[in-house]
Parts: sequence; structure tokens; C-alpha cells
Amino acid sequence: MGTAGGAGEAENGAGPGPPETPGQGRPGSLWAPLRRRLFRALWIAQLVANTGTWMQIVGAQWLMGDLGGGAFSIALVQTATTLPVFLLVVPAGALGDILDRRRLLLISQTITFTGAAALAALTATGVTTQALLLALSALMAVGQAFSIPAFQAIQPELVGREEIPQAALLNGANGNLARAVGPALGGVLIALAGPAATFALNAASFLGVIAVLFAWRRPPDHRPLGAEYIHDAIRAGARYVRSAPSFGAVLWCTVTFAFFASGMWALLPALARGPLGLGAGGYGTLLGAVGLGAIAGAFTLPRIGVRLGRNAIVASATVSYAVMMAVIGTAGNLAVVIAALFLSGMTWIAVLSTLGASSLLLLPEWTRARALAYYQLAFMGGQAIGALVWGALAGRAGLAVAFLLPAAALVFSTPIGLRRVPLPTAHLDMRQARHFPEPPSDLASHEGPVLVVIEWCVPPENAASFAAAMRPVGQARRRTGATMWSLFRDMENPDVFVETFTVATAYEHLRQHFERGTIRDRELQDRALALVSPGTRPHVRHLIWSYAALPGPGAEGPELRSLASLLRPR
Repeated sequence: MGTAGGAGEAENGAGPGPPETPGQGRPGSLWAPLRRRLFRALWIAQLVANTGTWMQIVGAQWLMGDLGGGAFSIALVQTATTLPVFLLVVPAGALGDILDRRRLLLISQTITFTGAAALAALTATGVTTQALLLALSALMAVGQAFSIPAFQAIQPELVGREEIPQAALLNGANGNLARAVGPALGGVLIALAGPAATFALNAASFLGVIAVLFAWRRPPDHRPLGAEYIHDAIRAGARYVRSAPSFGAVLWCTVTFAFFASGMWALLPALARGPLGLGAGGYGTLLGAVGLGAIAGAFTLPRIGVRLGRNAIVASATVSYAVMMAVIGTAGNLAVVIAALFLSGMTWIAVLSTLGASSLLLLPEWTRARALAYYQLAFMGGQAIGALVWGALAGRAGLAVAFLLPAAALVFSTPIGLRRVPLPTAHLDMRQARHFPEPPSDLASHEGPVLVVIEWCVPPENAASFAAAMRPVGQARRRTGATMWSLFRDMENPDVFVETFTVATAYEHLRQHFERGTIRDRELQDRALALVSPGTRPHVRHLIWSYAALPGPGAEGPELRSLASLLRPR
């Protein structure tokens, strides 16, 4: 796709995935996802596009120098290729949930192709300027921004749920293989035919992805209430992330690892030019060692993962990466550094593929793309800020200190964080659960806010257990749309608990019931229901703000009554 990478209650929404067919391999087999035709075609097309992207970056940096740009202008090329992604990835994630993902990917790849083709044509005719180079690089980054969340979100549609970890490994190996091969091919092509040929080949590399997506007959999304507005979708995604502790654990591990681990990537060019005394070719060799290590890690991790859990993989791989960072920064011997870089590539992909697979397994369908956008934001933000911090430290204290300090911090931060907020290990089923019939298509009440009041009758001996069971229920309400949630106990009648939560509009409350409720949410509520007094059911009331724009005196009530009847449990 032209991309360079790849104890609370939680969200698994990967769903069952496509049905298995004979001969598709064991769940632990690395190659199982590649036996699925669509995943295999898209993986190959993406490898070509990723390679073209890395060739494009090398060509753009080289061309900027040919156009008279100094070090600052050359650095701006990297800014132009990353800043749009950082700024647009969150709204892009929201669009990935409210629009058809296949069409969004086709549009985003067409944008990237257009930018690459225009740059190739302008460079071939000799009219490219520094400003045009930066503008077209930014245009390609815009296409990339809109493809990243949607591409990640469709993975559970391409493979079975049990194959998601292997798919994450293969996608990580894809990006690292392109990282290892692309810059070298770009340098050779520039020497033989100039930057314009590099840009043209990059443009052509996107045609394969577009062809695969165009041929994909993706089933239409089921949205009984229609698509959300973009601003509502962004707010819903942010609210979900705030109220999903298990996904929050993944984000914390991601930003922590990216922040400290970025020291190696940020300081490797300085290490190559300084203590190791290497030129551009030698630096490419160092990057190739990391890429080859990542590919080797993709082969070995499935076997290790059978014996270790997610938390053990992330903790051990993080510590190993930290040790390799320390060796790389202090060894001073090229052979030792290359070996350490190879091992660091193995541990790098072990951490990121495990975190990426955990994200996919923790997110329901309705919010998968927009939540994954926050995962990308955590990763890119951690890397960007970390690169600034460790670069500044290297300038003040030297390269060795700038390698050793983040390495030491990695040893302590991630394992301690995993003990405090561990990654979830149990299967949490967040497929959509339907309690209600389909709503009529003409019911769209945007009045609000709506206050939902639920009275629970609980025997005194179950009071403490009920209060504890309702905490994750409250998190589920917030994840699906509640802006405030509380649980009260009647002072005069201690058997009565009153749950209250507000939702922005009646329309948003309908989405809670018809689109966002999951099997996991239902299981949480069933735990609370098991503690109520025998023979009783919760009494639910829906109240709307008194000053909402309600129908006039001659037509009061029918829309609200129909809304209430829809929300009455069947």
C-alpha cells in the first residue's frame, strides 16, 4: 500500500474471518495467511509498492541536492513525507470506519499514484523545483495517511482470526524487506537513469495494489442507521480509546517502545559516518542488516510464540533490543555492529508484530480503523519525539551515552509497564451482538442529550459484587457512546441501585444498540444480571433534555414513543 511499516475489559472484534479450506496450514504456520488468495495478492502488490516508496524517498533526497538544496532542504523531504501522515491519520481512521474501506483504499492509492506520476513527469521534463518536490512528496504522504488505518483494519477480513498474528508478522517482514531492498535499488537506478526513473517506477508500483483492490468483491457494510458524520466518528473513536483499558495497554507499550527504541534509528547515520567511518554504501549495509534480521524474526517468532505469551514476547524482545542498542553504540567494530543490528531487527519485529496483532484482536469492527489510527499516532509520535531527544543528547553527551541511556530505560520501562498494565491474553469476543430488531430507515432523531436511567434490584449480600461487576459495564457504555456514567445506591432502599448514563443524541443511543454492542459487552452485563434479585429485571427509562428541539404541541410524542419502543429489550 505504499506504507513503510506495518486487567480491564477489551475489544476483540476480529470476528471469525473467512472460512477455512483444506490445506491452509496449521494456525501456527507463518505461511497460512499467504495460502489465502486475496491476502497473497495484496501482500505481493504491497511489497512492490513499499519498495517503490523507499526508492522514492532516496530519489527525492538526491534530487533535492541536485536542485541546490542544503542539509536543511534535504531534511525537509523527510518532513514532507511524514508530517501529513501524522496530521491526518486520525481523521483518516474515522473515514476508514464510516466509508467503504475498499473504496477509500482505492482513492488513497490513486492519490499517491498521481503524486508519483506527476513528479516523474515534471522531473523528466526538467521543470521540478524544490517547492514542487516538497508539495508532491506531501501529496503522496496524504494518500499514505488515508491508506494506513484502512489497510490495517481490513486484515481480519482477509485471514482467519487465528492467523492474525502470522499476518502481522508477514506484513512486518514485508515492510522491512522493502526497507532493506528499496534504498539500494533506488541508488542504483539513480546512478543509471536519474531520479525521474525512480519516481516513474514508484508510480508504476502502485498499479498492482490498485488492480488487486479493484478486483476485490468486498461485501457491503451493514449500517442500518447510515454512515456517521466525520466529526462524530472522530469523537466516538477518541471516546472508545479512552474507555478501553486493554487497548490502552497496547498503546502504552507502543509509545514507550517507540520513544526509547527510536534512538538506534535516529543515531545510526551519525554512527556510520563517525566512529565506523562508513560512506553511503556502508550505511545501506547497516540498514540491510536490520531488514534481514526482521525477516529472520518473522520466521522464528511463530515457533517461539507457541511457548510464550504476548507479554513474555514483548518483555524479552524489548530487553534483547536494549542490549543490542548498547552493543551497537559502544562496540566500534563493524562486524559486531552488523551482527547486533541483525539481532535488533529480529527483536524489533517481534515487539511490533505482537503489539500490532494484539491491536487487531482487541478492536470491534465498528471502530477498528479509527482506533488503529491512534496506534499509528502512538508509534509515529514516540519515534518522532524520541529522535529529537536522543539526537539532542548525542550532541551534548556523545553517541555512546545517547545509545546507552535509552537502552537502559527500555530495560526498565517496558517490563515494569507490562507488570502494571499487562497485555490481554484471554479470548475476548467483540463481534457484534444484536439484542434488537433492525430500526426503521426513517427514524433519525438528533435531539438530545438523552439520559438513560436503569434501576437494578440487588439483594444486600450481592451488593459489593454487583458494584464491582458494574465497573466494566460502565466502561462498555462509554466505549459505545455514553459521555457520562454513574452508579448510585438508594439510601432509603439499599436493595435498589440506579445506573445512569448520558448520550449526546437519541440517534447516537440507537447506534449503541444497533451497531456498537458486542458479545463481550453482553457477557459483562450478564454477569451483573446474575446478581440481581430472583424474578426481577432492570427497569429502564429514557429521558430527553427538556429544552431539546421537540415536535410542536400538535404532534408531540410519536417519534419519542417509537424510539422508546425500539429500545425496549426483546
